[in-house]
Amino acid sequence: MSEPASAPFLLACRNQPSGRVPVWFMRQAGRSLPEYRAIRGTGSILDAVRDPELATEVTLQPVHRYGVDAAILYSDIVVPVAALGFGVDIVSGVGPVIERPFRSAADLDRLGPFDPGAHCPWVQETVRAAVGELGDVPLIGFAGAPFTVASYLIEGGPSRTLARTKALMLGEPELWALLLDRLATIAAAALRAQVEAGASAVQLFDSWAGTLSPDLYERGVLPASARVFAGLADLGVPAIHFGVTTGELLPLLAKAGAHVVGLDWRVPLDEARQRLGPDVAVQGNLDPAVCLAPWPAVEERARDVLARNGGRPGHIFNLGHGVLPETDPSVLERLVELVHGWEVRP
Repeated sequence: MSEPASAPFLLACRNQPSGRVPVWFMRQAGRSLPEYRAIRGTGSILDAVRDPELATEVTLQPVHRYGVDAAILYSDIVVPVAALGFGVDIVSGVGPVIERPFRSAADLDRLGPFDPGAHCPWVQETVRAAVGELGDVPLIGFAGAPFTVASYLIEGGPSRTLARTKALMLGEPELWALLLDRLATIAAAALRAQVEAGASAVQLFDSWAGTLSPDLYERGVLPASARVFAGLADLGVPAIHFGVTTGELLPLLAKAGAHVVGLDWRVPLDEARQRLGPDVAVQGNLDPAVCLAPWPAVEERARDVLARNGGRPGHIFNLGHGVLPETDPSVLERLVELVHGWEVRP
């Protein structure tokens, strides 16, 4: 792997001064870009990501359009379990939908062993192609965290309450631990394959971890997430840990072993840094909905995020969640220009 080690994004991930504040956007590859809609076609994203040429082009589009400091692989967190034949589809406007949800120990047999090269070789092919085109711009690989993927498998789709998931966690702790251990092994294998194909950093998405209390997270989720990060430690690449509504969990997200903790917009960045301590880099945290407002309001809120960092190293500017589909790409273009023009004053 040839890593652009001096790239501002990678320096910031390692909590080192980077000369400028790096910026990229979650869900920057797709949805809001007209060039994405022009080539995406119809059908499930699971079909689209199986086409390395298409997936590579979508991965590169935001770098060409916005000049962001990192690309992120065009894929989805359920790709590994779908490739294993668990019976997963992604329905437009809904999200992942499971044909036969996880209900008992017998369903563990539907989850592995997972071999990325055999089950979804197109992912590594896309990574290699994208890295070859990106030059000094790093590529971020990613996977779904064990808890969030488990929640989809158990609930059968997106859920506001995660009632079945929590019931299994509390009512059948041994089965829960086996399930999360299996999903941690899958996530680590998926991320490892992406790094070996050329990804310079990884992000673990635990989108629904914020539904848990700190004690439940620490007891039932943290060990599995820590296993994922530990399984990548020898590769030496930065790792980002992200969840939504995780203000009360931030120290635990860092404890799992990531170099960077992603922040949503609900906790001010300066307060989040106090909770995390000086050794952890942060990513975030402009509210995605702000980008639908007139530019003066976007500028004001973005400058507030930047100012709250106080010139400390280890800040990657991002949204607090993914780009909304209705976002005007020109707003993100101006946002990148604003961030890159911000004078870093330690």
